[in-house]
Amino acid sequence: MTTSSSSEAKTKRFRRPESYEREKKKRALNFDDGGETIAAVVTPPGEGGVAAVRLAGPHSLKILDRFFKPQANSQTQPFLLRYGLFVSSEGETLDEVMAVYMPHGKSYTGLEQVEVFCHGGRKIVQMIMEELLTAGARAAQPGEFTKLAFLNGRIDLAKAEAVAEIIAANTDSSVRASREHLLGAYGEHIEQIREQLVTVLADLEASIDFSEEEIDPGTNVQAAKLLMGVENEIAVLVDSYTGGRIINEGFKIAIGGRPNAGKSSLFNLLLRQERALVNPEAGTTRDYLSEWIDLEGFAVNLVDTAGLRAGGSKIEKEGQARAEKILREANLLLWMVDLSDENWRGSLEVDAEKFENCAILLVGNKIDLVGDTTKTAEPNTMSISCLTRKGLKGLR
Repeated sequence: MTTSSSSEAKTKRFRRPESYEREKKKRALNFDDGGETIAAVVTPPGEGGVAAVRLAGPHSLKILDRFFKPQANSQTQPFLLRYGLFVSSEGETLDEVMAVYMPHGKSYTGLEQVEVFCHGGRKIVQMIMEELLTAGARAAQPGEFTKLAFLNGRIDLAKAEAVAEIIAANTDSSVRASREHLLGAYGEHIEQIREQLVTVLADLEASIDFSEEEIDPGTNVQAAKLLMGVENEIAVLVDSYTGGRIINEGFKIAIGGRPNAGKSSLFNLLLRQERALVNPEAGTTRDYLSEWIDLEGFAVNLVDTAGLRAGGSKIEKEGQARAEKILREANLLLWMVDLSDENWRGSLEVDAEKFENCAILLVGNKIDLVGDTTKTAEPNTMSISCLTRKGLKGLR
């Protein structure tokens, strides 16, 4: 067989037969009224004990009844979890499942909704999803269930954003902040501000509509005070943005300094693992290393950078250029100096000019080699020893 004919044979082999679409339409349920029903697996991909498949839309229950065969004489009731078999359109039993029905207006999306809990194998979940889609459901887009909840008035925009935040939360503080948003703390604050503004607006409209009436002079004074209070509350919310973003997205801390100051040693100690290569030879770190740690409940992106010095190989210079960029972009720069080096102050003056606009915490390392630290340490300097771990707890 020639290459061309072989290729045609493969194409023909994997091409869907024309009868496929006809069979799909034949197996699909007939929906007289409009409105889509969407379906998706709502548990993370992979293998597990249980997986959940959700249907939302006006035909959810109708689709479920086609495949779900309860194993007890139980009628469909809202919020009643029932045990049964999931049977394909061809009559094959696919899995033992649990199913629950939620009526319109009383589900997460606000629409008629059902959820099927099956075994968490990849293939069985795929087979169940294929049956639901063939029966007339549409595959949901990412975040579409939450979008429906917002559009149907089940949650406001702040709560919709909080759903994504709490899913992505990986520290105690980010979970707490996201939970407060999800429970409506942020939305309630906004609503209170809105009510105060509506009160002022009503008073102003009344003074315009009834201008011939004598308005109490104190009304304007009271309105001005109320507006000043609203302005202060809004300013507090704006100022809290940076802190909230750091809680949710993480705080970036970069470790910088001259070669052999102990940057990689500190990086390993904060990670509590030997992640970076430590060697007495200068210029060991050629590129940056980045790891996430949970620091007292906050997500911290810790970055170890190449030591900055004049000279070095071409590769080392490239690493230093990358290091300078990372150090300037960090939320906090830990600048390490070797306290046992008599010239560290002179070097610090030169280096400080490059990062004068950065938030810097000066870390003096190797106090185990220095007799009297009061003569070496500067004010606002954290003195530590990566060798003996002295001062590390205070630095954390």
